[in-house]
Amino acid sequence: MKTFAIAGCGHLGNIVKKAYENGLLKGYSLAAVYSLRKEDAEKLAEGTGAKVASSIDEVIEIRPDFIIETAAIALLKDFAVKALSKGISIIPLSIGAFADNSFRQSALQAAEEGNARIYIPSGAVGGFDVLRTISLIAEANGWDIKAGIHTHKGPDSLRNTPLYAGELQDKEQSVFSGSTKEAIALLPTKVNVAVASALATIGPENATAEITSVPKFIGDDHCITVETDGLKAVVDIYSANSDIAAWSVVALMRNLSSTMMFF
Repeated sequence: MKTFAIAGCGHLGNIVKKAYENGLLKGYSLAAVYSLRKEDAEKLAEGTGAKVASSIDEVIEIRPDFIIETAAIALLKDFAVKALSKGISIIPLSIGAFADNSFRQSALQAAEEGNARIYIPSGAVGGFDVLRTISLIAEANGWDIKAGIHTHKGPDSLRNTPLYAGELQDKEQSVFSGSTKEAIALLPTKVNVAVASALATIGPENATAEITSVPKFIGDDHCITVETDGLKAVVDIYSANSDIAAWSVVALMRNLSSTMMFF
């Protein structure tokens, strides 16, 4: 029986918990939960037998096999290296943290030293298998390769960000074009999927990101493209809300415990 903890007890964390309660995570036991808001952690833990941890360090002391992060980049950066160095694998949703090369290298080194793993869920996108395969073929042959993501979203989702302007409510407009690393620096909570797809291909410094605001658009449409000599893949996924991100964690965990795995 593998054990796991949930760090972040909001909407996405509760989806994972409900999947566990409904028997969709056979072979796993929920050992601990943690949130900056203790009442959220207590509510999520109800009926599971999981310990409500008072700190992320307490979660690490319990030594679950996995820590699932569904909170924020700041929390992930706070515990990831320490957990990995102690042999605890992580499944993060705040993948934008890995656009920080220094943090990424520290996390990778800690995982190697602790014999742990960083499992990147597909989140609101997907197709990591073909993205990585095409990138590998290009690398092996010394071919040029291009990769990027184009996201369409409604203007309301850009409120309280540097990209928002009132005119977006009336006119479709490109609001960002640059590298994935620049995108996550500007929008730390909005483009985690862009970083995930970049990590699967040519890296956040080299992969491009474009964001188009569409009036009255609900949700997000992410179109990922990777192209090299004689090969091109396009992965386009629309989601009306963020629920698919949490469900991708559940799917990943089921894959890890299955006798037939899909990559």
